[in-house]
Amino acid sequence: MKRLIQRGLMFGNLFHVSSPALVERYNRALKHLTGKTTKLTDFHIDISGFAPEIGEELNDPAYLNQAGVNRQFILLSTEQRRSPLLNAKFSTSHTILRKFFDDNEAQLFALTARDAVAGELVNSVYAVTKPARLFDIRAVTVEADTTMGTVQSANVLAKKVDTFLQAEDAWFDDVLIADMITLANETGDVRRNPVRLNTMEFKQGNFWTAHFGGVYIFQSLDHPAVISSGPKEALRDLPIKYVFDLEQRNHIAKFLEYNDLVEPVVKARGVDGAAILKQKMDFILIDTIADQGIDLSQTSRRDMRRLARENAHLLPESYTALSKLVAWAEHGGAWPTITSDHPAYFYTLRAAEHGDSGLVNMLLAQLCMADIRQLFICHKELFYTTYAGWPETKKDYVARFLEREYQVDKAGARAALFGHEASMEMDTDQAKEDLIARVGPWGAVRRR
Repeated sequence: MKRLIQRGLMFGNLFHVSSPALVERYNRALKHLTGKTTKLTDFHIDISGFAPEIGEELNDPAYLNQAGVNRQFILLSTEQRRSPLLNAKFSTSHTILRKFFDDNEAQLFALTARDAVAGELVNSVYAVTKPARLFDIRAVTVEADTTMGTVQSANVLAKKVDTFLQAEDAWFDDVLIADMITLANETGDVRRNPVRLNTMEFKQGNFWTAHFGGVYIFQSLDHPAVISSGPKEALRDLPIKYVFDLEQRNHIAKFLEYNDLVEPVVKARGVDGAAILKQKMDFILIDTIADQGIDLSQTSRRDMRRLARENAHLLPESYTALSKLVAWAEHGGAWPTITSDHPAYFYTLRAAEHGDSGLVNMLLAQLCMADIRQLFICHKELFYTTYAGWPETKKDYVARFLEREYQVDKAGARAALFGHEASMEMDTDQAKEDLIARVGPWGAVRRR
């Protein structure tokens, strides 16, 4: 994994905690949440406050996510909002934390200037002991406060201020006034600078979970279904009619089609579909020849054509089918028939424009494992697990490719997901954030 770490492709963009003040605040929050502390004086945290170094120190990579259901978090700075979420158990967790940051930015900036904010993503269940329990997770509520209880104290003070202003003879209530002064010393002037955090609840509709080997739950669709990464027989007594696993490609294809969740890459608006498919063909080629001892250090377009010619006898059906689709897109002719049971089928698709496009792209990434860029962007945990088992030549190629083609321009490399631009009515920063949030895994490709 050193190649990925050195290039910022793993543990990248984490928030560096090195000052004694921040370390002390982190320990105070960690003690508050878990009863544990760290002896480290220098570590890096993700958007939730999880530090890989502390996980190793405590020999507990789930020290902020026991049972993998109600993730706890420690916020030291609003800069954490730009960090990834490591070891995610639910696909919705990062979105929820980011939304919490965005909706409470001013309050969190003020609170973290003096203390750490500690909290929890509270699900409606506390343990997932069997698959059916996943359907009991209907909503996630964000609960948070500083380690000194500043938010709670501010709420109490606000109520006392209201009483003071409205109740008769409150001016003569020495106990009330003394309480207000004591609380104000902790919270400041709550009239001028409110320190309330918005109460936030998120519906848990369609999501992926790492539990039970990886499960995609689509329950808020016209045609709901569950898709299991492992054999579906392991998921018993689910309160849903259709349960598939990744081996049932025809069923998954019909499910995606019935719910209008995908679209063909070559027919998507705003992108050069042929160029996108050529990139996928390159990935399939590398996947095919990586263990043949072939030098992959030179991978220009000319090199890729040469490698394809020299190893034509090894290329799988998926490569040949995509080449025919590229020929149709560039030169016309007969439309190649690629049915849902064909190895190339899911490589020809991407998520359509809808609220669950990220989840669908995640599923497609797992169905198209040779497409290393899509896998890296849409399903990082699976990418890291798969990467560990690759030949050294492929590891080197992938690390260099992602650094060169993705890492230097993440927003540009994602710009082909939906093929539409952010509204000009948005402010510049928000438009940029929304554009990055909407884009996907096939890289910025201009039309001819």
